[in-house]
Amino acid sequence: MVVSMAKIRKFGRLSGALLILIFHTYTAQGQAYYVEETNTFYGGPVIGANFAQVDGDYFAGYYKTGLNVGGIVYTRLGGSFLASMEILYSQKGSRAHKEQLSKTKAGLLIREYGISLDYAEIPLMVHLMDKRKSHIGIGVSYSQLVSSRETVVTNRQGYNDSLDVGKFPFKSSDVNILAGFNLRLYKGLFFNVRYQYSLFPIRSNVNMDYSRAKQYNNLYVVRLAYIFGQKY
Repeated sequence: MVVSMAKIRKFGRLSGALLILIFHTYTAQGQAYYVEETNTFYGGPVIGANFAQVDGDYFAGYYKTGLNVGGIVYTRLGGSFLASMEILYSQKGSRAHKEQLSKTKAGLLIREYGISLDYAEIPLMVHLMDKRKSHIGIGVSYSQLVSSRETVVTNRQGYNDSLDVGKFPFKSSDVNILAGFNLRLYKGLFFNVRYQYSLFPIRSNVNMDYSRAKQYNNLYVVRLAYIFGQKY
């Protein structure tokens, strides 16, 4: 799937607008990074990595790494509960870490295999916060596919190439269920670990010698976030 420059520009404008809004909100009163009051909305940038696999491609293990970057905004729901929304650039997919014989084609040795999926992602979550501001949460995310690529190297020349993704295309969107925790390290700096999984197949009716009929994104996310505008 060829990267759409219009989609990239649109996502860039949306991400930039969110970050500008966050910065403006917490500097509008002449204050820099921290304020000594609780705002209705507060947030900041997040940066980290995805450790991903695709369930259904016969290659187990979270060997595909990719970026997970963007911004997050929180709002209080009352008591110790928070809600959050993020706008992210998220790279998912799969990578074989060793050679493997095909489960369906006799004598076919798969030497290398990989799926690269780039998404613009919007997670929505509800969190429970403790006295130190650390918090755990669950939620869902909607992702729009920006680009996709699939490659394979085997012991048979006719199989080797960048695969024709158009023949077995990935769906244009992905809906994930999320669960994770955010550990406060110092003031507004948080360490975040999250697990997420596709609720629906990212593609179906796949008829290849190295894949089952349905595939799902399956990944862990490890990130750092810096949250502005909260009293610590």
